[in-house]
This record gives sequence, structure tokens and C-alpha cells, in this order.
Amino acid sequence: MLSYRIKLGIVPVRRDVTPRPGIFNWEVAERRGRELTEAVIARYGDEQTEFVDIKGVNPVDVMINEEDAQKIIERFQAEKVDGVFFINANFGNEEAIGVVAAALKVPVCIWAPLDDRFDPDGMRYTDSQCGIFGVSRMLQRRNIPFSHIETCRLDAPAFERDFTRFENVVCMVRNFRTLKVAQVGMRPRPFCSVIFNEGELMRKFDIRTIPINLAVIVDKYNRILETRKEELEKGKELLLSRYEMDDLTPPLLEKVYAFVLLYEEIFEEYGVGAISAECWTAMQLAVGAMPCTAYSVLADKGYLISCESDMHAVITMVLLASATRGKKIPFLGEFTVRHPENENAELLWHCGPFAYSLKAPDSKAKNVNMRQWFRVKDGSYTVARFEEDNGVYRILNGTAKATTGPYTFGTYLWAEFDGLERWEDKLIDGPYIHHCVEVEGDVTAEIAEFCRYIPMLENDPMDR
Repeated sequence: MLSYRIKLGIVPVRRDVTPRPGIFNWEVAERRGRELTEAVIARYGDEQTEFVDIKGVNPVDVMINEEDAQKIIERFQAEKVDGVFFINANFGNEEAIGVVAAALKVPVCIWAPLDDRFDPDGMRYTDSQCGIFGVSRMLQRRNIPFSHIETCRLDAPAFERDFTRFENVVCMVRNFRTLKVAQVGMRPRPFCSVIFNEGELMRKFDIRTIPINLAVIVDKYNRILETRKEELEKGKELLLSRYEMDDLTPPLLEKVYAFVLLYEEIFEEYGVGAISAECWTAMQLAVGAMPCTAYSVLADKGYLISCESDMHAVITMVLLASATRGKKIPFLGEFTVRHPENENAELLWHCGPFAYSLKAPDSKAKNVNMRQWFRVKDGSYTVARFEEDNGVYRILNGTAKATTGPYTFGTYLWAEFDGLERWEDKLIDGPYIHHCVEVEGDVTAEIAEFCRYIPMLENDPMDR
């Protein structure tokens, strides 16, 4: 499974300059750096974010020069940090920051706290914002991508917004760079639209696909039916408690739940972060059951599976889940039909794999032919698609809001866009297909920042 825990190095920095009487005082900068470091750790350290500080690197616990930088690199490499946050305690030190950032090759964020001390005699003790401009230019000259937080106080809303975004982006980058995806079966024959290039994914992004033959799947599935009957019975009761059932489905519920146990085994055995799976043709022929409802159960357990062998869709799911640190569950709602009355609304639909927790409270949950029927809850959503064309990779992204629409079968969301015709043009003109992924909330800013760190991936925003 994916991990949404990250480890951040945190580095207060001051310029290594000759002190001048009264102004730009070393002691003020060092005290400020230490206090801000402790405050950031106290405010943002939790079960998902662990900090690694630089205490003991030198007597003042603030990076001053390149000798300190080398010690910090060694510590952060040993701790395997996923990102680094630099605090400009005064001017900062652009050379030392550049050395650390270049060596670690992880996302970095720079921040200049507001320079707010002005004495009656005209003295001021820090020029942190002045220094951040030099730091940013150093990183640009060394072709090091970076994030930044606008100059502000630590308790400003802008700091919380931008620091949280950086945490989310660090999680996206770490999961993307270490991603392994199991490929269960082949694509359905008519679905040329989901073709992908396994070699390019590995060469450009080091994304590894692990093929799993359906013969192996069937063997595991049949063993589960024979040996895990108690778990299957409990699973059956869970499904019966959730849905209004048709006549066909209840006798098959243990076979449906067997997919939950099967895919849990696949994730564990192969050590993958996500699965792209063949579903609606081979599975019913092979084992006499459909996995759609099982995908719903698995999604609420934190497992990401795309149906119809859509590898690019499940990569999109990984990115959107990581952008929310696992707090929101993505779903594969494809553009299906336009709203009959609202010219800017579209049916984002699939036959039944959405997480059950996404169900609108007033929507009755049915299960028909082993597939869920319900409407997704109201809210605002990010809509995105990772895709390739002629070796160029892009990620389409924008936002939509839930709206009212006709009742229909399957799992679905009626979504209203700001200019649906532009989305239709984009999906038809390419290089995208109608299989898009949605997640609650607006993470388009996270997607844009993430693309800074992935040089062969282009951001393609619809909301401009």
C-alpha cells in the first residue's frame, strides 16, 4: 500500500557575514532561527509528518556555511528525508542552501519570515525577504526545483496554506518516485484507449509495473474460497447490511467478497502501491463473479484499484490520494453523458467501484448484478487525468461541483463545470480519454507544484 507519512528536514539558516555593530545581529538571527524551528515542529509535527532538525551540527543549531551543509547532508541522507524546509533567519545563505538541495534531490521549500523588528533609533536586525530572493536565484541557476511560502508570520493563514501544500506535494513526489503497480490481466479487447507504454513509465519515471497472469489470480481466488470461509461469511453479512439487493446477487456475495481477500493478498505479496485490473470480461468468465463491489470495500480500506486495465487512471488515483495525504478517497468517474438540461453538467460514472463512504446520505444503495448503485455525496471535486501521447506525459486537471441530475444506475456524480464544452474539446482533441479521476477538494495547486519536481511531466490546467 501507499504511505502518506513523510519525513521533513528543517534547516534554519543565517548569512555568514562579518557582524556590524547594532544591525544584522548574529545572535538575533540565530535565536530567531531556533525559535521558528521549534514552533514549526510543534505546530506541524504529527503522526503523518516527522521532522529531522539540525541540532548539534554546530554550536548554534543554525546553518551558517558549507561546512555545516555537508554535515546536514550526511544527517538527512542517513534519516532518508523526503523533503527539506529552509528558514531564512536573516539573509540566509544561498550557497549553503544550494549545496544541501543539490545533494539531496528531494523537494525543498524556502521561507522568509516577516521582518517585523524596527527599533526607535532606526535599527533593524533582519533582512530575511531580501535574502530569499538571492536563495531563489541560486536554486534557479543550479536547476533545482523548489517551492516557497510567501513572506509572512508563522501564524498567518498564508503560511498554513502553503506549508500544508508543500507537505502534500512531498507526499505525492515520494509515492510517485517509488511507485510499483500490479497489472492484473490484460486490457479488454475493444479498449485501445487504455494502451500504455510500460517501458517509458520505467525509463522516465521509474514506475514499475508487475504483470500478474490471470491463471495465478484464479488459483489464489479458488484457494480463498476453500480455506477462508469464516472471513467470507463475515464479508457477505457486511454486504447484505449495506445494500438493497436484486435476486441475482445474494447467492454470489461470498464470491464477490473473495475479491477483497484476493487483492489484499496481491498488495501484500507483490509490495505494490496500486493495481490496474481487468474486470468486466475475464473475471466473470474465470470465476463466475464480478469484483466491482469488492473494489468499493478495498477503496475504503485504502487500496487503490483501477478497473478496465487503465494504468494511467490508477497512477492518477495515486497522485490525488497522495495530494490529500490519504484523507480523501479518489474514484474513477468517467465522462459519460451530458446533463439533459444543464449545459455545463456531466455524468461522471462507473458501473460500481466507488468507495461506499462516498455515497450521498440521501442516496439509496442498491446492488444489482454484483454492482453498486448510488450517487456520490455533494461537494467540490478535483478532476484529473495522467496521460501520454508520442512520449509526452501530461496531467489534465480542473475542478467541478456536484449538482442535481437524473437518477441512473451504477455509481455516479453529476458534476457542474465552468465551461463543460472546453472539457469536451480537450478530451476529444486529445491526448486524453474520458476516464478521469476525481477526489474531494481542490488539489490543482498541489498538482501544479508537483509537476515542478517531475521534469518530464507537464501540468495541463483547465481552470485558468
